[in-house]
Amino acid sequence: MKIFTIPEEENMNPGHVACPGCASALSMRLALKALGRETILTVPACCWSVIDGPFPYSSVKVPLSHIAFGTAAAFASGIRAALEIKRKKANVVVWCGDGEAFDIGFQTLSGAAERNEDIIFVCYDNEGYMNTGVQRSSATPIKAWTTTTPKKYPKQELKKDLMEIFAAHKIPYAATATVAFPEDMIKKFSKAKEIRGLKLIHILSPCPSGWKFPENLTIKISRLAVETGIFPLYEIEYGEKYTINHTPKWLPVEDYLKKQGRFAHLTKKDYQEKKEYVEKKWLELKEKSNRLKN
Repeated sequence: MKIFTIPEEENMNPGHVACPGCASALSMRLALKALGRETILTVPACCWSVIDGPFPYSSVKVPLSHIAFGTAAAFASGIRAALEIKRKKANVVVWCGDGEAFDIGFQTLSGAAERNEDIIFVCYDNEGYMNTGVQRSSATPIKAWTTTTPKKYPKQELKKDLMEIFAAHKIPYAATATVAFPEDMIKKFSKAKEIRGLKLIHILSPCPSGWKFPENLTIKISRLAVETGIFPLYEIEYGEKYTINHTPKWLPVEDYLKKQGRFAHLTKKDYQEKKEYVEKKWLELKEKSNRLKN
């Protein structure tokens, strides 16, 4: 049996300016271990615009372009075209938050998916506009608090299902990941860089300041998201083949929700509704994963 190990090579420099407990900083460290130095990063306005550090310094050991909100996939498409003209190879990677992937940059991402651009599009999803003050995004879960959805009137809409949207685009590869399962994350980045066409990797990225939990609980909350069934780990290939990578322990959804101040106002009814919704989504996911087996 092959034993999987995390690569020792470090492609981040020592020191960055992320908040303590930031999952997106650790996600970048793991991703670059899998992708290696032959990587070019495109970063639109997001937390990582700050985390990377002020010019001429950078917290990564690969080329990184800071670009405008809403342009990430288009900019990366241009880099890919230039590399092809020069007959050079590199992993062209968009690294962005949910504000870009779910909202402001959705149009250029959809366009790149329709053209099947050979790029890796990574969304570290902290479920809100954390860099500008914890505002609501379409990735924010239902009933969550943000600065634009006060506790008296929490968000009333369901979180946008990014994976299913891009399954409908029939892209070659889409996968979910989280820092609580580092080997799984590295395997998915390693797989993505070998596939030609657009690859989407959706990382759940807990944010201590925006989600209101102690900074030492980031890994625990990431794991609870998976083990409660709230954030499944799975892959979709060409919109048809679904592979579930981890079966949850089915811990109570309260174990995840009660550790976050953004859900402090939830009632027993809210917990029950969340549980029922998670069970419904898992049933749908299992049916899809069994579709090609029968």
